[in-house]
Formats: sequence, structure tokens, C-alpha cells
Amino acid sequence: MTPESASSGIPEPGPSGSADGAAPAPEPGSRVSDYDYELPPGRIAQYPVKYRDDSRLLVLERAGLPLRHLRFRDIVTLVPSGDLLVVNESRVLPVRLLGRKPTGAPSEILLLRPVGEVGEGALDTAGGPSGGVRGSGVTAGLGDAKLWEALVRPGGKLKPGRRVEVAPELEVEILDSTPDGGRIVRLVTDLSGEEALHRFGHMPLPPYLERQDEPLDRERYQTIYATDPGSVAAPTAGLHFTDRLLDEMALRGVGLARVTLHVGVGTFRPVESEDPARHRMHTETYQVSREAAEAVNRCRASGGKVWAVGTTVVRTLESAAGEDGRVRPGTGATHLFIHPPYRFKAVDRLITNFHYPRSTLLMLVAAFAGYELTMEAYRVAMAGEYRFYSYGDAMAIL
Repeated sequence: MTPESASSGIPEPGPSGSADGAAPAPEPGSRVSDYDYELPPGRIAQYPVKYRDDSRLLVLERAGLPLRHLRFRDIVTLVPSGDLLVVNESRVLPVRLLGRKPTGAPSEILLLRPVGEVGEGALDTAGGPSGGVRGSGVTAGLGDAKLWEALVRPGGKLKPGRRVEVAPELEVEILDSTPDGGRIVRLVTDLSGEEALHRFGHMPLPPYLERQDEPLDRERYQTIYATDPGSVAAPTAGLHFTDRLLDEMALRGVGLARVTLHVGVGTFRPVESEDPARHRMHTETYQVSREAAEAVNRCRASGGKVWAVGTTVVRTLESAAGEDGRVRPGTGATHLFIHPPYRFKAVDRLITNFHYPRSTLLMLVAAFAGYELTMEAYRVAMAGEYRFYSYGDAMAIL
């Protein structure tokens, strides 16, 4: 003990750097449990509002200004001329197939992505068993795809060799298993793969929507600008936009760029480790066109702000950006997990929905807005009876 500490009565720091030698308290937002919160089930929006842009909009300013409560149609007043709106034009596929085994027992197949032809060797995207199906890569299109990677239910009963009848014109044959518990399946039909899905597939609504899909979901669980099929979940921040809103923003001098990130089923998987750094992020495919990359780079170079419509756009742009902040065009796969602390390179503003507890999506928002501000905004949203999750309300982070 030094003479100074002895005379002052202040304990000398221990080996850990704390006054009493105990381990320092973790930083707020550094543990997965920091992102837990209680949400009454009745606050989960089971259906969309009648008009897309009538959703509520909570405005959070990172400068510390008071939160504002608007309607989503008011977004046009927040985005100034010279800024750029970046949207994800991935389209949700009706990839949930409901059928029965030969015994009559109900079964469910969730198609994840097309794969290539049956061949020798391992499944190249998942390390499948020898003699299985060789993957066609992460950018396989829909087209006449008949071979798919899938999740099945009941998993213990649907082994290779089994079949599920979805309709007289469509059966699903189980071909192989994947190391993570999935299956490789074949659509047995005279129809094209795309036509079979559109005729007999169901929209893959998130599990927290405790209902079956309905005809309205074919339109409303889809953004108005969705053109590139490949997602098993909607990029939900974009669900609030209308053609009128986009037209009005264009007249005000706001630019629009389109990228694609196909949302995978991993977006619903929980983070099981208390340490975010130990979580293995699911991989999703993305594409940034030369036009989109140039629009982003030109906007930022001229002093404008880049607005990401949703966490999928954030992950796309941040994956495609170099350390200098310039976005490179191209196609690839990303498993980027954004959580505090993170230095954003290409995104200046964020429009997003309210996400479920302990999720990678909520952690991304906290990395962008700051942990304390994010959780305060969520407390305000709950107290103000905002609607949560996919069909819920939105937040704009400035």
C-alpha cells in the first residue's frame, strides 16, 4: 500500500484493476442477456395494418434529442434531398409445403434453397455425406429447381427414401440428410419447380405469428419492390413503403438504390451463448450491382447520408464495404454478425422494425444506435403500445 492510499483510506487497485480485486463489471450490452426484455404476447402484431404507411414510426436521434412519435408516411420529412435510400429487393418464396406421409400422418417441408444435381462427393455447402447431393452454390436461382435443401417435420420420421404427398400433382422425396439436421429433397412433379411452389406452397410466416398463412399474406408479407425470389422471410422494414411514398421521396430529390440479400431461416435461430463473440452467425447470400455501389459511394462523397431500409441492407452494405467505406459491387455470402462495439463503414441512417429479445437483429440495432438508447427506445415503444415484430411498427435511427 502506498503512503497516499494509506492516508486517504482508499483501497489500492487489485490485480484486476478494480478497487477490491474483483473482476470489473461487464460493459452494458456486452452480454446476450442484456438484450432480454418482457413483451406481452398481445403486443406481437399478428396482422398488418390496413394501409402499409399507416404504421407508427418512432424516431430515435443518436444526438440525444427526445424521441418522436410519427406515422410511417412521415418518413418523407426525415430524408432530405441528396440522401440515398437503399432497399433489399429479395422476394419471399412460398416454400412451406404441407402434406402427408403414406401413413396419413401430417408432415411439413420448409425449402431453404435450391441445390445442384445428385453426384459423387460431399454436399459442398454443408459437408454432407459421400454420395449425396452436390450443392450448386449459394446463388442458385429458382427457375425449374427440383432439388432443395430443406427442414422437415417430424424430423425423426422423414428419413432418406420417404415421400410426402403435398397434392396429387406434387410429392416430396427425401434424398439425404445434412450434418445440421436438415434434408436434401426432390420435388416430384410434372410442373416446373416455380409453378409447383406458387400453386401448392405456403408463405413461411415467422413462428411468432401464431396462425396459418392467409391469402392476404401473399401480398402483405412482401415488399412492393420485391423482384428477386430467394428469401424464406421478408425484409420487414420495407413492408411499410408504398409506391406513393417512394414517388414522393424521388420528387424531393432522394435517391434509391436496390441490393439483394436473401433472408435465411437462421434469422430466427436464437443466440445461445452468453458471449455474443461465440455465436456463429448464419450465412446469407447477397448481391450489390455496380449501379448500387456507385450510388452509395457517390452519395457519401457528396456529403449525403445513406439510409439502410432494414438490417439486411446494413449487413449487405457493411459486408461489401472496404475499410475506406467504399462499397464494392459483387455477389457473395456473408456471416457478418454486427454487435457492440462495431464501426460502421457505409451506413449512416437506419429504418428498422422492433425485434425480438436476445436476437442478432436487436444487437445490430444497438451497435448502430448505442445500447442504452436502443433499450430506452424499446421501453418507450412498449409503454406507448407500439406493435412489434414483422407486421409491427417501425423505428428510424438518425
